[in-house]
Amino acid sequence: MTTPQAPSTPDQTWGAAPAPGTPQRASWSPRKKIAAGAVAAVIVAGGGAAVWAASSSSASTGTAMGPGGMNGGGMNGGPGGGLGSALHGEYVSSDGNGGYVTKIMQTGDVTELSATSLTAKSDDGFTKTYTITSAQATGLATGDTITVVATESGDTATATSVTEGQTGAQPGGGGQGTPPSGAPTRTG
Repeated sequence: MTTPQAPSTPDQTWGAAPAPGTPQRASWSPRKKIAAGAVAAVIVAGGGAAVWAASSSSASTGTAMGPGGMNGGGMNGGPGGGLGSALHGEYVSSDGNGGYVTKIMQTGDVTELSATSLTAKSDDGFTKTYTITSAQATGLATGDTITVVATESGDTATATSVTEGQTGAQPGGGGQGTPPSGAPTRTG
């Protein structure tokens, strides 16, 4: 016994005009278009959150990772993003013990220097004084261009690193960028 089959239709090519006599498909209503856009936005946001979560876990290990977990990126203008021209700002990073610490970064010229403090002035006029160690002060002179990364408690900013030159900082890491060849880096 043979089962009757539906008449065959010619193959349609994607994007080709419908065959004569074929009923037209209804287009999406504005409401469906908005709903589809909202679903797409949620998917994109979820993917961004997943990338952030993955990169955050590597930043908490204390490695010198930049935003997005890119090594060598971040504020020094590497692949992490174009912040190499940042003059000053603050960011939050892991303290390595499950907590967080707010850090300050400034690139500028040394305007005042002693064995225990330095004052830096950025090109935009921003000026800040930092508590430093004598080891960090060694070799520095008034007029040197430096990048300082510090923590702040009350009105006191304590330098965690002082680097000669405009090297930038690594958010999430130890706060040091890559020094120019031959430039000493002071931490501690």
